[in-house]
Amino acid sequence: MMVCVGAGPGDLGLLTQRGTELVRAADVVAGFDAVVNLVRPLIRPDARVVTMGYRDQVQKLDEVAGAHRGGARCVVVFMGDIHFSGFQFLERVERACGQPVETVPGISSAQVLASRGRVCFDETTFVTFHRRGDLQPFKRHLVRALEDDRNAIVIPRPWDFMPKDVCAYLLARGVSGDLPVEVWENLTSREAQWSGTLAGCARDFSDMSIMLIRTLRPVPSQIEPAG
Repeated sequence: MMVCVGAGPGDLGLLTQRGTELVRAADVVAGFDAVVNLVRPLIRPDARVVTMGYRDQVQKLDEVAGAHRGGARCVVVFMGDIHFSGFQFLERVERACGQPVETVPGISSAQVLASRGRVCFDETTFVTFHRRGDLQPFKRHLVRALEDDRNAIVIPRPWDFMPKDVCAYLLARGVSGDLPVEVWENLTSREAQWSGTLAGCARDFSDMSIMLIRTLRPVPSQIEPAG
């Protein structure tokens, strides 16, 4: 068994029941240090733990794939939800295994932020820059979303495209500096670490930041009943 599990946004209470069961039953639990540390209370004392970073992830995933081929029950944990911002890592897992693997969804930080910010996803565009490679297509997508009067939930890229860089880019592309912006870190508190406008976002934040850029369009005070 090889399963990739979304571990949620950093609160063990938000890990799904299915994900919890898989981690507890695993012979091998692998992932980046911060994610493995989150689920560590669930890992069996006799299970093998494989932690990795960006530089050694390919080598460590090869180790996990070897254990999988040897019959071990292996779980690779992802922060948040695999399909929100972890798809490139999933591709590396499957490349190491040589085949598709099962995935178990988790709760994304984007979903938590939507709840905290009281915005709905049918009026909100999600864009993650937490990826390798060319960011230009995703930057253009963000500009178009804001021009279309949609909210945007944005995951920056450490450390070359952080919240202040996102705002500077948008301002340079003619997006209104009056758009309300909130920056959250770790999503461990009930209030944003910073709130202001696109034009006023110039401070530094940690690599665990996520942004909410709001539309200036008035939000209806209530939903009209159907019919």
